[in-house]
Amino acid sequence: MPSLNLAIARLVNAGTDNFAIWVVKSPYPSGHVIHDCIWSPEMEQTWREWQEWFANHSNLGMLPPRDVNSPKPVGEPSAAVGSPQSNYAGRLMQLFGNQLWQWVFDGPILSSLERSRGIAMGQESRLRVCLELRDPSLVAIPWEIMQNPGQSAISLGQQMLFSRTTSDVEPLPELETDPGLNILLVLGEDENLNLDAEADLLEKTLTDGSRMGSSTYGYAPCFVHHLIQPSREKLIAELESNNYNVLFYAGHGSRAANGGVLFLSPGETMSGIELAQVLTRTGVKLAVFNSCWGAQPATINHQSIPYSSLAEVLIRHGVPAVLGMRDEIANTESLCFIQAFAQALRSRKSIDEATAEARRQLLTIYRFNQPAWTLPVLYQHPEFNSQILRSLDETVTELPSNLLPEYQLPPPNAILRSLSADNKVWQLKGRTTHIGRVPENDIVIPDLSVSRHHAKIVCRDTFSDTTFVQTYYLIDDSTYGTYISHPGSIGAWQRIHQTEIKIESGMQLKFGSPRSDGWEFIIGKV
Repeated sequence: MPSLNLAIARLVNAGTDNFAIWVVKSPYPSGHVIHDCIWSPEMEQTWREWQEWFANHSNLGMLPPRDVNSPKPVGEPSAAVGSPQSNYAGRLMQLFGNQLWQWVFDGPILSSLERSRGIAMGQESRLRVCLELRDPSLVAIPWEIMQNPGQSAISLGQQMLFSRTTSDVEPLPELETDPGLNILLVLGEDENLNLDAEADLLEKTLTDGSRMGSSTYGYAPCFVHHLIQPSREKLIAELESNNYNVLFYAGHGSRAANGGVLFLSPGETMSGIELAQVLTRTGVKLAVFNSCWGAQPATINHQSIPYSSLAEVLIRHGVPAVLGMRDEIANTESLCFIQAFAQALRSRKSIDEATAEARRQLLTIYRFNQPAWTLPVLYQHPEFNSQILRSLDETVTELPSNLLPEYQLPPPNAILRSLSADNKVWQLKGRTTHIGRVPENDIVIPDLSVSRHHAKIVCRDTFSDTTFVQTYYLIDDSTYGTYISHPGSIGAWQRIHQTEIKIESGMQLKFGSPRSDGWEFIIGKV
């Protein structure tokens, strides 16, 4: 997918209101352009009003405080009939979104965007737009609401997929996509929640009531293990002992210069930097924080501390993707977002595409003039392709047993015992045993009625409800077929040919001819 990466930095020697915007990465060589711009007093007033209206504060400014009696950017809110305050909120949301768009995408930056979009359209793809903020005062601004006048916001993903990023990062190792989601759900300290009930609710929301994949809808499996108020040692041990690809945290935390503090349990905390070390070491690809501080920087005297938000700290240490909330999110809004987000991920969409889809769901339910849809903030490593799960159009076809690694148990012990006079026993090794006439097979039967590569016995992981069951199958690939006799029906032989059947312990087999030597399939110790 084509990508356009932008960076914004303050020109400190040119005045407090001067900024540079430039293209860090472009899908075409001449797209690396730069543009200088000024953060105007009008935008500053809109930003402060936006904070007061949607974030219950207005203490984060780009410029020195202005006269508090400055006029409202879109007129005074009115409670008169036909002009409710919700109209003012909608106008303010749209105005600031338009201002941010026109401030960023102007002059050569706009030209680079338009040409990049043309390249993406030519490839029948969307354009991935990544924004890097190199001044801490820029981080709290809701860039996700940027919208070209008359079009939808950039983060809603109709034509572009939007995320934040940073170039000052540890390099990523080579990452492979996974067959399913394996989520560690951590519920930290929160005196307002029944944690056991909340864990069950979140687990049901994440899995949509089913852990199994769906071949009808293309859903991947989703497994959730939860920890309630764990100690630091227990959290670290759990991450190190299982191959989780997603961490989901819900609970209290606070902002701090070291990436914030997670309150795991009474008396147990973990800093963002400490968590980053564990996540990068254990290979977690996505960290989601269902709290009001995950994407907010720490502040001193109303000034943001550089690279202090949890999301920024994790990305800079090499976590591929981090999703946090810009401000406080209501529980009902959070559950709505989580369900849509997890469902989109399970349908094998990229992380930025799943975020956009879940954001659209929030907008649909809670409306444009409410801040819910603006709260999720996605950061992605510049080397990460935003993909956790294998897409269905990948060229490698997997065996049905190729589930999540932690559920790939060794197959049950099984043998084939000859029913002839020599009573020979063959041990089945691994998940696939090849049977045939030529020496490269695992079990060699020197009989001319047996094909060179006659049959396979495979062990597959299947489900009974949410319980794993390991089952053996016989797959016949032969010229003349294989004969089977079920336990309790000795002497009644059934021919199978170019097909597969489930086999059970005690079943007898003959390969190639009903007159050939018989074999008994046995599961368990002999």
